[in-house]
Amino acid sequence: MIGKRRAGRALEFKDVGSHDGPLLVVDDLHTAFRTPRGTVRAVDGVSFEVYEGKTLGIVGESGSGKTVLSRSIMGLLPPRDVLRSGTVHFGGHELSAMSETELRSVWGAELSMIFQDPMTALNPVKRIGVQIAESLVLHLDMDKREAQSTAVELLRSVGIPSPEERVRWYPFQLSGGMRQRVMIAIALACAPRLVMADEPTTGLDVTVQAQILDLLADLQRERHMAVILVTHDLGVVATRADDIIVMYAGRIVERAPTRTLFSDTRMPYTRALMDSIPRLADPSGSRLDAIAGRPPDLIHPPTGCRFAPRCHFAQDKCRESEPPLRTVGSPDHLFACWFPLVDGVSTVPAVKVTLGQTDTAVTDTAVTDAPAPDDQSEAETTP
Repeated sequence: MIGKRRAGRALEFKDVGSHDGPLLVVDDLHTAFRTPRGTVRAVDGVSFEVYEGKTLGIVGESGSGKTVLSRSIMGLLPPRDVLRSGTVHFGGHELSAMSETELRSVWGAELSMIFQDPMTALNPVKRIGVQIAESLVLHLDMDKREAQSTAVELLRSVGIPSPEERVRWYPFQLSGGMRQRVMIAIALACAPRLVMADEPTTGLDVTVQAQILDLLADLQRERHMAVILVTHDLGVVATRADDIIVMYAGRIVERAPTRTLFSDTRMPYTRALMDSIPRLADPSGSRLDAIAGRPPDLIHPPTGCRFAPRCHFAQDKCRESEPPLRTVGSPDHLFACWFPLVDGVSTVPAVKVTLGQTDTAVTDTAVTDAPAPDDQSEAETTP
């Protein structure tokens, strides 16, 4: 009964799978907000694809544009003071060209989202069973009794004990972990083809985080759906994503299959994110490696590479010219850096940035097989 499809829909989506092409295609997406101070370019020329049954991780610091990107894809941004360009194709339809009425036939049924904070995403004055049943009635033409019965089964499927009792509870009666499970039940109620999980474990303790992520992975395998996992923690996506996109200041700075990203990191920002992950092997009380400074002002972003003011290895070229998203060698590994790392080490003199002051530090490792930054050989391409 769970996930049974309705025969007639306002929009019929093509059965596009991994053999025929990507399920989701985002092409040169730009999203900006008008503010009294100026225009904030929150998402600035992002392109990627997601295939059916696969998991894409989107990683970056707070303010990197991850959540705005996911809401832009869904079409959930407010209509006023928002500038948007580029295209989003999903299942043969261009979502970016749809009206809100057309999008309502897609939300929940084909494309759904697990929001970051379930306490604010859930309606505090409605029982959780009612909130789960809403999409079942709307998209699957169930009557209220059938929808309520299905809501109980959905709660059971996401691991909530005594679902017959808790289906009548209000959100405030549930723990943070249970509220997040309710959000997952709502998102998966109509068996969507793609689920966007925006920081689904924020505010939860480590044990509950693992339970939620394991639950999402199990349900994904059962239903063969695609998942976009948005997080600030590379450790979360390390074993759960097929591919990873690293975002900084509204742009993609590195994109690769997960194994490649961790074994052959090219972008210094990605390396800095990895170094900031706590490790059990570190002695108790060890200071975490933090990235000096803060992300740039997206109203007046710096010239050249946006990470250059915080990068230990930035050169004059980095501050003067913006690096393109390019590849050297592997065609599915893209990065935006004039002086990419090789084996995790930069091959050029480095200027170390510490709280606004500069201390010169020269790397002592020389790698001779790395292409020069200006090398335009056949091994280097710019998409």
